[in-house]
Order: sequence, then C-alpha cells, then structure tokens
Amino acid sequence: MNALKQTFFIYILTTLMSTTLLLERADGNLSIKTDQTKESLSVYTNGLDIALLTQNAKEGFRPYMHPVKDAKGKGNLTQFSPGHHKHQTGLYWGMTRVNGRDYFHNPSSDHWKRKAVNVIQEKGESVKWQTIYDMLDKDGKSQMTETQSWTMSMTKNKEIILDLEWEGLANKTITVSKYNYGGLFLRMPWKRGVSAETINSKGDKNQSGEGKSANWVDIGMQIENLDQYGRIVIYDHPNNAGYPNLWRIDGQFGIGPAISRKGTWSIENGKTKKFKHRFLIYSGGHDETLVNNEWKKWSHQK
Repeated sequence: MNALKQTFFIYILTTLMSTTLLLERADGNLSIKTDQTKESLSVYTNGLDIALLTQNAKEGFRPYMHPVKDAKGKGNLTQFSPGHHKHQTGLYWGMTRVNGRDYFHNPSSDHWKRKAVNVIQEKGESVKWQTIYDMLDKDGKSQMTETQSWTMSMTKNKEIILDLEWEGLANKTITVSKYNYGGLFLRMPWKRGVSAETINSKGDKNQSGEGKSANWVDIGMQIENLDQYGRIVIYDHPNNAGYPNLWRIDGQFGIGPAISRKGTWSIENGKTKKFKHRFLIYSGGHDETLVNNEWKKWSHQK
C-alpha cells in the first residue's frame, strides 16, 4: 500500500470510529420539548423524531402521562380514558376519599387547578420536570397542593427508567379514608382479546396479586406495533408509608399501589407527605434478574 492510499485508509477509519463514538454518546442523550400551548411536554432521545413519552399538564385537568412508548419510540404502552374506565388517564396519581373528595374518578377542573409546570433539567443523560397542582375542595379552594417531580434516564441496555417523587402539602388537615385503590395508577391499553400478565415480587401472578403486598409489580401486555410484550415495572420504595403497600390489580389489568387499602391516614395542616416510585420500561418476557437488580440499585435493599 503506497503512502497516499495508507493515509486515505487511516482517515476513513478514524472518521468511522469518531462517528461511531459520537453516535454512542448521543444515543443516550435526552431532551425535553415543551408544547406551544404550554399544556404538555415531551421527552426525546437523539436520533428519534418520536417522543418517548408525553407529560400532559392542562390548566384544569389532572396531570397525566400519555402516550408512553418503548425505548425505540414504538407502541403505545398507556391508554387514555378507555371505555371500561373513562376516568383513567394513562399514568397518573389520583387519591380517593380525601376529606370526602374523590380525585381518582374526577380528573376535571372542579377538582384540579394547575399552578406550575417546570422544566428542571432540559437536556442530558437524564432530564427532569415538575408539575404542581391544587386539589380543590367543594368550594373551589385548595385543600392540598400536589407536586410531582419526575426524572427520566436510560440504562446501558436502553431500558427506560422513570423516577417519581410525589409530595402532598396539606393546606388544611387532610384525612384519606380507607379504600381499595387510589394514588399512583397505570392504565395500559388492554381490551378483550389482548394478552397480558402481571407478576409481583413474591411471585403472585395476575389476579392472585390483587390486594397483596409487594415490593414491585411487573405488567406485560401485547401492544400494537410491538413484536414482544411491552412491559412496565412499578417499584414501591422502602421509605414510603405503608411499605410494602397493598396493590390494586383490576380485571382489565389496571395496577397501582394503594396505601389506603391498609386503613385511613392523614396529613396535618401545613405538613407534607412524600412517596417515591420507580418505573422500568422494557420489552419481552418477565426478566426477574433485570427487575430485581434494578430494585436493589434503587432501594438499596438486598
């Protein structure tokens, strides 16, 4: 090989290697784009023009996340207002029986009022945002201010990680009465004929996990445009009140941990209550090793 050819070969090889490294670095980078109406924001990853998830934050409607897609931007893993549960809105937080008010079945302006939507970290290996809402009493006054702080990142294997810190500030003494569900909830696009499954940290499957305590629940479902099950794992943090909480798994595969299943609880006027949850989004069959390893890293439990 003469000197000219050798120089050209080295140039091409170096260029290819640099491009590959840049792509590898960029692939994990996330960014937040806010809708012009300022009523939603979406998270993108480099190389895809499809949002991986959208946070909806309308002025007079409960905040919710929909659609949520897999790490390749395919499939819709959440569902908004299905016929069998019109009040359910993708991934959301809605408590029942709060001083007699029901925020789970009532997502509209007579119960919710937006105070702020904040982008905390717009770009990087992780992105962060926050929604702040007043939960209104029957007179239209705020009896609790709810803050949801979200962080999104991706694993080395391109699974999506979502972290939520929920905080409720009591603007008057709050009593949340005992009920079988309420709080964090996930609605995936199930309908008759769609294959789905749940399994929890104790090995309980499907309806055998209804009303049982667990560290986490992994739900997998047949999703349009996906060759494998789309899966979302919800983790309950050891510092959460009621941990390990009892879980709601309804007949249409809607799931969520519910502290109110264990009994009535309260927040004193001027005090706050916090809950932490993690979500792991991946594809395929239930991966016990992956799910448990993520649990150990996040919870610092053996």
